[in-house]
Amino acid sequence: MENTVLVASFLGALLLAAPLAVQAQDESRVQEIAIQGTGFFTKNSNGNGMTQHSTDTGGFLAGYRIHLTRWLAADGTYGYIRNTQQNFTPIGRFAVQSNVNQIMGALVANLPSTPRVEPYVLAGAGALVFDPTEKEGVSVMGADTQTRAAFVYGGGANYHMFPHVSLRLEYRGYAYRRPNFGLNFLNSEAFTHTAQPSAGVVFRY
Repeated sequence: MENTVLVASFLGALLLAAPLAVQAQDESRVQEIAIQGTGFFTKNSNGNGMTQHSTDTGGFLAGYRIHLTRWLAADGTYGYIRNTQQNFTPIGRFAVQSNVNQIMGALVANLPSTPRVEPYVLAGAGALVFDPTEKEGVSVMGADTQTRAAFVYGGGANYHMFPHVSLRLEYRGYAYRRPNFGLNFLNSEAFTHTAQPSAGVVFRY
């Protein structure tokens, strides 16, 4: 059921962009490729008698964006970080270190801009894939890879340095249900929020 929601959410963002792309045939299709360094800061959560904390960390984000009209664009991103989820339960503390892969699709609304600064806001959906590292000391036996559907929102600005190169400052927020890695005793059923500030470079063509 969860995977069905995930696929529907991700494809929904892309399907929303499809009719707009048809209407935008007469527009100049500016395209962008972005590489950004990111932070990854997750809010503590509580549920089913346990408290959960994720270590703060950093990673990267790679994205592709196509401008459908002057005011609207479609955006697809892949991101990667590694962190450790610490679970404080009535029977003890359990830590699970995992690689977190982010796969997101979003629609981007371009705000009024200047020749140098181009601000925007975005919203969409996708997946966070939690893949345990099985590293000794930060691994729970039986922990499996788990995918969580996520809602993403945010905004940022591009600063045009050269005709085809810009700097980007961005903030993204993710809302999703905590992973339990397939282990019932780690199932808090709690939702959490991750803040992901980032900065990087954009190549336009």
